[in-house]
Amino acid sequence: MKKADLDVNNQQTSSSFEQLVKYVRVRSAEGARFVEFDFAIGDPSLFVELVMPQGAFEHFCLNNNVVHMTTEQMQAVDAEMDKWRYGEETLMARNHNRAT
Repeated sequence: MKKADLDVNNQQTSSSFEQLVKYVRVRSAEGARFVEFDFAIGDPSLFVELVMPQGAFEHFCLNNNVVHMTTEQMQAVDAEMDKWRYGEETLMARNHNRAT
């Protein structure tokens, strides 16, 4: 593959990535020294947990043009997490029900 082809592919990938919605969900208390938050790209349910000082968080949000998760999105994420932690219809629940 030629360098020009790679440059075109990188530009297409970069622009595709930039078009994805970036979500945040703040988990720390307002006014806390550090901001604890979830950060997701494209899908609110697939996130990483991050911690930053307040100023760095504000810069991060501006730089990434983030959208705060809606109440409905947060509830859906929480419900899915609860399902896997405590639900009966999970692989782990089936493992716990097996006779040893």
